[in-house]
Amino acid sequence: MKIGIVLYPTYGGSGVMATELGKSLAKKGHEIHFITYSQPVRLGGFRSNIFYHEVAVSDYPLFDYTPYETVLASKMVDVVKREELDVLHVHYAIPHASAAFMAKQILAAQGVHIPYVTTLHGTDITLVGRDPSFEPVITFCMNESDAITAVSESLREDTYKHFNATKDILVIPNFVHPRSKTIHNIQEIRRRYAIDNEPIMCHISNFRKVKRVDDVLKMFDKVNQKIPSKLLMVGDGPERYGLEELCAQLGLCDRVVFIGKVRETQEVLEISDLFVLPSETESFGLAALEAMAMGVPVISSNTGGIPEVNINGETGFMSDVGDVEDMAKNAIYILEDEDRKKNFGENALARSKIFDIDTVVCQYEDLYKTLI
Repeated sequence: MKIGIVLYPTYGGSGVMATELGKSLAKKGHEIHFITYSQPVRLGGFRSNIFYHEVAVSDYPLFDYTPYETVLASKMVDVVKREELDVLHVHYAIPHASAAFMAKQILAAQGVHIPYVTTLHGTDITLVGRDPSFEPVITFCMNESDAITAVSESLREDTYKHFNATKDILVIPNFVHPRSKTIHNIQEIRRRYAIDNEPIMCHISNFRKVKRVDDVLKMFDKVNQKIPSKLLMVGDGPERYGLEELCAQLGLCDRVVFIGKVRETQEVLEISDLFVLPSETESFGLAALEAMAMGVPVISSNTGGIPEVNINGETGFMSDVGDVEDMAKNAIYILEDEDRKKNFGENALARSKIFDIDTVVCQYEDLYKTLI
């Protein structure tokens, strides 16, 4: 099949998943055409069966805001016709679904039929999509999609709750690659951050308010008082300055390391003993799944799609949003016993295999074939 994939090419979860999906489909022999404004960060270099089409947007004095949606739709029309695509798969509703609808109508007028799939990833529904100025367009373009998928049951339910969606929404979860250890000298790398037998906790996000990153520090402070530990904060974003201030207020500057953005987080997770995800909301919890795939137990909130990934008392623990006391208690329970920590880690690894990429990619393949 010839598949066009439209995505945001940044570090966000939707872009990462869309890129990895395309790469896996290409390995299975499909021809993949990425359509976006810059090369996806996870795409890497030259790969067979993969093509990138840049959506070049020019600045015109007439427009206060660049008309990206219109230029994207035009590019989709061009790529569909030139490459003879079989299906379009757009990730994130805004503005990709509306651009796909526009492209489909233009192509239909020229005698070309192209089905499109809209995949909902989270904030396009739970945050941005609830804005009244976006809702009518999102609802219309979802219902005009040839198929709609959501990455979790929780997101599916939220979509039906907040939008007048008339189509069936198919749940196809996010996925993870089977991982193997890449660091041979793990103990040596660990010693750069912690002394022997000192636990390392980890958090990875874009440091936005919805991630409740201050709760990571507050929870870690309580754990560190009982079990001297180190915390690796991976990522960057608008809350970083406040985090560094809080770190100083709590007297944790020698205990917390701000690493910044990391393209491949596997090596950070390999040296970690516990992953922390106290988010206000998560449509799925991809960061937690990636930690579990490295055998790292998870301490998380119990919101959104996280309970579909992290099994309470088995792969880690979940607490109510903002309950740092309970999160700290659960973290201490895992870290204070080496055998217990190992058992939680093994359970996390086993659970992650349910979301193996090969299984999930097959579901998308079946959906494409049905539409074509």
